[in-house]
Order: sequence, then C-alpha cells, then structure tokens
Amino acid sequence: MRKLDAVVIGSGPNGLAAALTLARASLSVLVVEAGETVGGACRTAASGEYLHDVCASVHAMGRVSPAFRALGIAGEVAWAEPELVLAHPFDDGRAAVLERSVEATAERFGGDARRYLRLMRPLTEHAAPLLVDALRGLHVPEHPLLMARLGIRGILSVHALRRLFRGDEAPALLAGSAAHATAPFGQPLSAALGIMLGVAAHAGGWPFARAGSQRIVDALAAKLRERGGEIRTGWRVASLRELPPARAYLFDTTPRQLLAIAGEHLPWLYRKRIARFRYGAGVYKIDYELDGPVPWRNADCGRAGTVHLAGSFGEMAESEDLVRRGRIAERPFVLAAQPSVIDATRAPAGRHVFWAYCHVPHGSDADMRPRIEAQIERFAPGFRERVSAAHVRTPADLERANPNLIGGHIAGGTTDATQLFTRPIVRLDPYSTPDPRIFLCSSSTPPGGGVHGMCGYWAARSALRRVFGKRVEETTPLPESPLDA
Repeated sequence: MRKLDAVVIGSGPNGLAAALTLARASLSVLVVEAGETVGGACRTAASGEYLHDVCASVHAMGRVSPAFRALGIAGEVAWAEPELVLAHPFDDGRAAVLERSVEATAERFGGDARRYLRLMRPLTEHAAPLLVDALRGLHVPEHPLLMARLGIRGILSVHALRRLFRGDEAPALLAGSAAHATAPFGQPLSAALGIMLGVAAHAGGWPFARAGSQRIVDALAAKLRERGGEIRTGWRVASLRELPPARAYLFDTTPRQLLAIAGEHLPWLYRKRIARFRYGAGVYKIDYELDGPVPWRNADCGRAGTVHLAGSFGEMAESEDLVRRGRIAERPFVLAAQPSVIDATRAPAGRHVFWAYCHVPHGSDADMRPRIEAQIERFAPGFRERVSAAHVRTPADLERANPNLIGGHIAGGTTDATQLFTRPIVRLDPYSTPDPRIFLCSSSTPPGGGVHGMCGYWAARSALRRVFGKRVEETTPLPESPLDA
C-alpha cells in the first residue's frame, strides 16, 4: 500500500471536515468508513417517498459554523429555514417563541424584554468572533472582552439563569436549548449551552438541510474528492495495522474506539485516563409519517421548525434530573422537529415527516413511545390519528447504526462542567495524543456534539502544525461574517 499523508477513520461531519482541511493543504488523504455511506450520525434514510434524518436533523450550528464557512460548505447546502426557529407550548395555550430577530423575540416576553436584550443582543451582534472563540477548547481568546461577556452569564447553571427572568417564556426557551446537550441544569456552565444555541438561532436560524441532512456530508465528500481525497466505505477497522502507512491518523470516533483500534500505540497512563471518559444519557427517537400537519393547539407551533414539549420549566428540569439519576420520567422532556413544514421534498404532497425524541438513562431499554405520544397529544390533540407509520430507534438501535452513539448518547460524551472544554481529558492540545501520529477529531473533543465540523477542523489544524509543519493561517482562514459562505 502506498504511503499517505493522512488517514481519517470515520466519515461523520468532523471526519470529513478534518480530511478536507488537510486536503486543502495539498496533502494526500484517505477516509475509511465502516458504513456503506458517508455521514456518521448525519445521514438521511428513505422510507418509500418519505425522507427521515436518522439522527442529526436541526442544524443549529450548520449555517454559522466557522469550519463550514472556511471550507466553503455552508454555501453549498440548500438550507430550509422555518418561519419561527423554536416554539415551547404551555398548558394554558400560550407558547414561548424564538424568532431570528432578537428584538422580535424579546417583544414577546413583556416585562422580560429588556433582560433578554441585555443578555442576547451584544452576543448576537458579534456572533462571528464569538463562535470562533467559543467553539474550541481552552485557549487564550482572540476576543477576551466578548468572551468575558459570555462568561458572566454562561458560567451560571440553568437554574441560576432562570432566576434572571420574572416570566416563564424566556427561561423555557433557554433551558430547553441547554437540554439539547444533556447538561445537568444545576451545574455551572450549563447556561452557556443554552445561550450559545440562542446566539446561533438569532445569527443563522436553526435550519434543516433541504432534502435531508445527508446533503451536508455529501457536500463535504464532494469537496474532498475535488481536492484529490479518497473515501472508502464498507471498511470496518479493527486495528491500526489494517490501514495504509501514513504520517498521521485522525479518529472521528469516541475514545472507546480509539483505544480498541490504536490502544497498543498509546502509553498506559494515557489509556487509563481516557478510558474514564464518560458517556451521558441516551436517546429514544421516533420518526413519524403523517397524513397531515401536526394539529397543534397553538398556531405558532405549526410555524416552528423545532418544538419543545415539557410544559413548565420545573417539569423540564425534573425530567432531565430523573434521567441523570438513571430513572425514567413519566412526563419526559420531548424535543420534536417538523422539517416538511418548510421542506416539501421530505414527504409526498399533503403529507409530513415529524420526529420526536426524549432522553433516557444510558443504554435504557424502556419503551418510551406511549410517554412521548402522550406529551405530543397534550399540546396537539388528535396527533395519533394523523400517524400513518412510525419508526422507533432505541438507544441500542442508534448504537448499532453508529458505534459512536454509545448507549444511545448522541453528544460524543457527557457535556458537564468537567468534560465541556477538557474533553476527552485535560491536555493542552486535546486533539493530539502521546503518539505524534495519532489524533482524535470527533465530538469527544471540543467543542463537542453538533453538525458543525469544528472538532475535525481544529484537529486537522493541530496535525498540520505538529506533523507537517505547515502554517495554519495559509490553509483554511476563518471568514469574518457569520453568514459568509
């Protein structure tokens, strides 16, 4: 086998972003993927005329990702942006709503309008530099005052952030956003996750990829091939010895797969430390095919791409806390999305796709469908009558489809205070390992889960500097505007 500059194991958004970053630096790159198609947890599957995103679907960071913009991907994807970003209905018929405009969102909050504007407007106005600084590991920030402004509120727990507001609408939206990362509401820094997803919503929306999330990874793969990169699918790697000789190996896997494949090349102490890496709550997901739109009681929910179902802040906090303690919530916090509201390619005319998931204890085998549907019916009476088919994905199903989703966990590892910036372990360069050839480029490194490619982008820049002695600034410069492709 000919010697390559780099081999990337895994073809999720991070693996492909890493490969493309290296290929843009004129290096020879091979990507190997166990599945039959590229994508990792960013794939789309057809069920007759319906298109279901297997895992990732709402791309909060997709359009504004500095990596995707630097690599020319954001402009290659046709984004479908819903009229409203997010809705959170309450039992009394109201709904908290997040719009693209910070001002329009704040106007809905009555007496909390000024509080929301003070929190979100300065960050949204400087979203581009904020995203570059925030979406990476520990470092000396390029924009320290801006990061300090984020840190003043972001260091709080979600519970403490809730106390900054008098009403229930703004806290519900921010807490529900933070819950995407399964961070404990009571832990410091959990507020930062909700705030950053809010900034992304105002800066670029939470769009869907038109015709499915597969289009994102297909765009990355096409760019990589244009640069001379090679992709081999259907190749499940068990040992580093099976791969062609290369100067660098980048793993778009969790630490568990890194140890299984390359553990013999890593020193004992590093193996011991990285083996302690923790995987959080799992996901129980249902992909629905509907013969009509979801019959939401509140009309704003029908205009939103994403809908959070939990009733009050207290109910949401209790649900997530129960899961953290290894228990099942009778009224789970349900995250739902309805891509066909804005993307007609997803379903036959007049019909819709809709998915909903809730968090469950790691690896749980509990049947959550009745509980999920009870939550949907609570805010959309008559929903069950619209269902023509449902495809259930348990934590075990998700892990079988993608070994990185250990125990059904979709964030690459727990995102609590100890694993948010220092994942997988405390290390000056979290993408490197003691073996100078081996790097980790998955969501188990900063900034963590999400379809943004930033983990792969930073890991590739680390390899360029450490292995190939290339000046990073000359390879993939970061654009200045959040929406520049």
